[in-house]
Amino acid sequence: MAANVRGIPARDLTVGEHKEKTMKRLAVFPLLLLAITAQAGICEKGHEITTIQANTPTVDFEPHADGTATHAPTGLMWMRCSLGQSWDDKATACVGPASILPWQDALKQAVDFNNDGGFAGHTDWRLPELAELVTIVEGHCWDSAINTVVFPATPAHSFWSSSPYDDGFGIAWGTHFGYGRVHTGFKHYAYSVRLVRAGHEHK
Repeated sequence: MAANVRGIPARDLTVGEHKEKTMKRLAVFPLLLLAITAQAGICEKGHEITTIQANTPTVDFEPHADGTATHAPTGLMWMRCSLGQSWDDKATACVGPASILPWQDALKQAVDFNNDGGFAGHTDWRLPELAELVTIVEGHCWDSAINTVVFPATPAHSFWSSSPYDDGFGIAWGTHFGYGRVHTGFKHYAYSVRLVRAGHEHK
């Protein structure tokens, strides 16, 4: 019988103990596989940060054929395309260039958008608050830092939030979807826009 590092005789494991130890090890694998599956393919190819686990896995969203997606953890409904792009339901893709707008124009564009009929049967779309916008930033991805399965063709640059920076200098908050960081910008800067609405039941 071998001795351990403290000089105490080591006891051989029984068959039952071996089985229990093996089962505990095997129990980890389904959890690991689930984590890997949840984040598989959500980034642009080659743009994964392997040391960071996905925080917006596709299973957290309910994508709809009308170009919207409901985010289960927050209950918010998002437009899958950036403002200016068109939703192609057959290709499950966003087509065309995204608009870039100064902050005030972005706010007005949301109002005009609703007045013109809105999107997917809803006319209460708006710019997201900063706290809402950051909930779709994906830390596992870079350039673009977003789940590209749910939000295809997202430009890897700044998006406006509706949140002003309270300093009196004409600044508002935005989020850069190239590297996934929040920042401030002068309101005359032109950024992209993704609209959101309070995600009640999808009709």
